[in-house]
Amino acid sequence: MKRLAYLLKCLAAVVMLLATGQAVSAQELVENFGPETTNRVLVVRSTTDISIFGPVVESFLRTRSGLQVRYEQWGSNELYRLTRRDCRDGVPGADIVISSGVHQMVQLVNEACAASYRSRLTEQLPEALRWRDELWGITREPAVIVYNRELVPVEDIPQTRFDLLDLLRPSGTPYAGRVATYDIEQSGLGYLFAFADAQEATTFGALQESFGRSQAISTCCSVDIIKGVAEGRYLIAYNVLGSYAQGYQLNDDRIGIVLPSDYTLVLSRTFMIPKQASNEAEAEAFLDFLLSSEGTLALRTALLISPLLETEDGNEGEVLSSTALRPIGLSPALMVALDALTRETFLRRWRSTFPGP
Repeated sequence: MKRLAYLLKCLAAVVMLLATGQAVSAQELVENFGPETTNRVLVVRSTTDISIFGPVVESFLRTRSGLQVRYEQWGSNELYRLTRRDCRDGVPGADIVISSGVHQMVQLVNEACAASYRSRLTEQLPEALRWRDELWGITREPAVIVYNRELVPVEDIPQTRFDLLDLLRPSGTPYAGRVATYDIEQSGLGYLFAFADAQEATTFGALQESFGRSQAISTCCSVDIIKGVAEGRYLIAYNVLGSYAQGYQLNDDRIGIVLPSDYTLVLSRTFMIPKQASNEAEAEAFLDFLLSSEGTLALRTALLISPLLETEDGNEGEVLSSTALRPIGLSPALMVALDALTRETFLRRWRSTFPGP
């Protein structure tokens, strides 16, 4: 209960930042956890909001007396560029990098930027959640449709992408200008979800065309999008991280959540130890903690292992049919998304859908 109270308090703080125009996106935010005076400092750079991951860090520190964690929050694109630069220059930066931009992390491993580690716990991960013993998936988070419970009639709640298309298709639809999704140029996660959709769904082209015709909104950040739905600026949001949506919903029951039944993408944030890490042993200990029963509980409490994907007995994947879940596995195939020509072609089409002001 204390962890949940802390999470709600921190989520409220994030909402206040957004309300005052101080949205967290690309810029670095920093918080130190643990003793103020110590020579043992573990530097974690992550795309996960401090408010969400802070309780997980505190759970880890209860097992590591005398250790301080410096937690830096970055946007995914900026974190990728920073980590890549550190790797190229051979300078120490982070001891741990955790990112939702999974395709970017696979690219960093391919460029020999990661240290290798193997333990009993890492070996127990499914193959789709570990690659080369240098990259590990630590969370389970669905990409969901979010809607305003007060403003969207029950009969309009889209259960599939086909339902969303039907809402946007009519001329004069009340959802014109009221549907939001990630700006995939600003958000590495948004780009990953959109690219995965393009590979997965026959509906992607039609949905993108409908977004353009109905003047859908693209913006940078999960909490910003969810807050907009709660306030009624948007009625529906597409491809939002379920962990953030459910965390917001705990404090605001205007938020409704749908796991699309045609298919639901499932993201695992990835954990990497850069090869220049100054505190590799503590980084390895943190990874093992996250994969342990205690760490898994901390991630569940933070909603980073989403209850939306579990039944009451804790079995994953039974809330939808198993064929409806589409985990984004760790493999070289993800690097296609970062191919310069592929990326530019994809972004050019996206810009035609969301031309901006």
